[in-house]
Amino acid sequence: MSHSSRDSPAASASDEEFDVEDVYEELEELEGIVDSAAELEQVRETMRVLRLARRPPLLGRLSDSFDSRDVGEAVVGSFLFGMPMIVEDGTLEIGRFIAGNPLFFALTVAFGFVLVYEILHAVEFEKVEADLLWGVVPVRLVGIPTIAGVMALVLMTIWGRVEWATPLTAAGQVTVTAIVMAVGASLGDVLPGT
Repeated sequence: MSHSSRDSPAASASDEEFDVEDVYEELEELEGIVDSAAELEQVRETMRVLRLARRPPLLGRLSDSFDSRDVGEAVVGSFLFGMPMIVEDGTLEIGRFIAGNPLFFALTVAFGFVLVYEILHAVEFEKVEADLLWGVVPVRLVGIPTIAGVMALVLMTIWGRVEWATPLTAAGQVTVTAIVMAVGASLGDVLPGT
């Protein structure tokens, strides 16, 4: 009684090492030997699907709690997004404007929070059980805006971009910068390869 090569121990060991590159190479070989247009189209369609499957996702998946690596990614994202805001005088004008309009100030903060929430929600941050304070509050949802807010406050203060003699205006200017930095921090945390 003959056994197929799939039943042999050597074959099962090689099956474990079989990866996407091997499949793609097999499909390329198959493309060269199929003899009908319908079969050729099926092979090419399979290759297209495999190419799409090999692309890394735009957003990563979170599996662990918010740790020092995530903090580092958030700091880098905050800094990269925040630098143009800190040096741009338009930020100071916007901050001055919203500081004098409490409704617009509140809407700006709410908009920033929603942006951060939606970016994190795209990677299902709420499903990371190890990432909950008191089993309820996601650490990322607190940590990312906090990191961005502290960075905006410190950098804008030590670089002389805000005048604390007018605290409401300074708070508006720091808030505008912090919101943009929070978006950068959340993207820094969720993008794969960062």
